[in-house]
Amino acid sequence: MQEEIRFATFNVCNLAPPGAKLYDNLEPLTPAGYEAKADWIAQQLDQLDADVIGFQEIFSQAALRDVLSRTRKYRDALHAGFDPDPHAQRLTPSVALVSRLPLAGPPGSYASFPSDVPCDSGSPDSDRFARAPLHVQVALPGGRIVDVVVVHLKSRRPDYRNGDSGEDPLHYALASLRSLVWRGTEAVALRVLLSKMMREARRPCVVLGDFNDTADAVTTTIVLGTGGTRAVTGNGRIGNGGGASQVEERRGRLYDCNQIQLRQDHLRHVGFTSVHEGHYSTIDHVLVSEEFNRSSPRAIGEVIDVSYFNDHLRLDRPEASDHGQVLVRMRLY
Repeated sequence: MQEEIRFATFNVCNLAPPGAKLYDNLEPLTPAGYEAKADWIAQQLDQLDADVIGFQEIFSQAALRDVLSRTRKYRDALHAGFDPDPHAQRLTPSVALVSRLPLAGPPGSYASFPSDVPCDSGSPDSDRFARAPLHVQVALPGGRIVDVVVVHLKSRRPDYRNGDSGEDPLHYALASLRSLVWRGTEAVALRVLLSKMMREARRPCVVLGDFNDTADAVTTTIVLGTGGTRAVTGNGRIGNGGGASQVEERRGRLYDCNQIQLRQDHLRHVGFTSVHEGHYSTIDHVLVSEEFNRSSPRAIGEVIDVSYFNDHLRLDRPEASDHGQVLVRMRLY
């Protein structure tokens, strides 16, 4: 029997209670603004109709629970997430997960980098993620457990220091480089965590969220782990590939769902989740391990298609997110 499951990622754009001060250049939500935003997110959730959803830019888990109470399809869903550290020097949003499938264990988060990851970004917080990834074990139909990791990598926003500003092209370039280095270091740290998780648990894995980079960017390919593929012979020895008895070693790799979906129609398919200065790009992704790649001998399912919910980006509604949502439909064998 085949069964369909759905995963989605949703950057809600600064969900916080009315009156909460988030950034110096951002006015707090008014009560009316919060009501409009909460209702809009609730409507989008019902439209997505996904079994598992990863969220980014959650400043209040209580606000997210309020949003869920306004939905038709997620009032009884399970919620996992941690509020930002109230004692941190600056307030940063966190991520969250909502699931209509059972959870197989308590959620966990990774605030700090693994000890063997070099910290070269020059930031005072260079030994930790800007937003801690969230790890939740979800029970699939039939009892199989999948590791779901929700991420939000460092933004492209320039990281200015010592009173620098964007008025100086050199200051802007150096500040942009700092953000890139920090995001790249986060990608390395995430790859180390994922490699360890998949090596030890030997479970299917789904990584979803806002990567702040395209699927073919260096940072995203680091997370995918495309550089560690080996060919393993039937007797377990490492080979150079080729031959019917050899199987490509995919253990630990991830795959972009957009690239392995069954319904590839490049003439009609238009996918983007971000519009910045007239430039359309996809920086929100759902990545899966080989168990959801139909070309793998260890596949337990396949990606049917990927949809992008992005019509609101053209409407410029103040309550709407500045990101599109990504919905992935999978079929379990």
